[in-house]
Amino acid sequence: MTLLDLLDRIRHDWQTREPTLDTAPMLTFITLTRAQALLDEHVRATAPDADLTPATRDLLFTLHRSGPPEGLTPGELAALLAVSPASVTGSLDRLETRGLLRRAPDPQDRRAQRIHLTDPGRDLVRTHLPVHLRREEDLLSPLNTAERQQLEHLLRRLIAHAETRQP
Repeated sequence: MTLLDLLDRIRHDWQTREPTLDTAPMLTFITLTRAQALLDEHVRATAPDADLTPATRDLLFTLHRSGPPEGLTPGELAALLAVSPASVTGSLDRLETRGLLRRAPDPQDRRAQRIHLTDPGRDLVRTHLPVHLRREEDLLSPLNTAERQQLEHLLRRLIAHAETRQP
C-alpha cells in the first residue's frame, strides 16, 4: 500500500466510523506528518557515507551558514536550530569526536564555549551540501516555482499562528 493509498484509507475509515465528526483537521495533520517523515527519509539517504543524522547534518550546515569567525555558543546554535540547548549537546559531542567541529573557550566569558567548524567539517559540508540540495530539488520537482512559494507561504502562516497558541 502506498502512502497515498494509506491516506485515502484513513480518510475513508474516519468517514465510515464517525460520519458526523469533521476529521479534516486530523487528516491534514496526518498528511503533513507523513509527508515530512517520507521526505526526511529521502533526505537522510542522500549521503550515507557521510554518516550524518538529520540533527548532525543540520548542526553542521547551521555552523557553516551562520557561524561568525568567533564561533557560536551552544545556546546560539540551539536557537538557530530551533531546538533546546540540551538536545544540541549530544550532537556536538559526536561531531567533535569525529573531528568535524571544535569547542573553544569564549575569550569574553571563561564559563562559555564557542563552537567552530574544523577544516574536515567545512570540507564535509562543502561536499555534502550540493548533494543534499540536489536531493531536495528532486523531491520538490513536481511543484513549480509558484507552487513552492505558495506552499512555503501557507506553512509560514501555520507556523505564525501556532506560535501564538499555548502548547
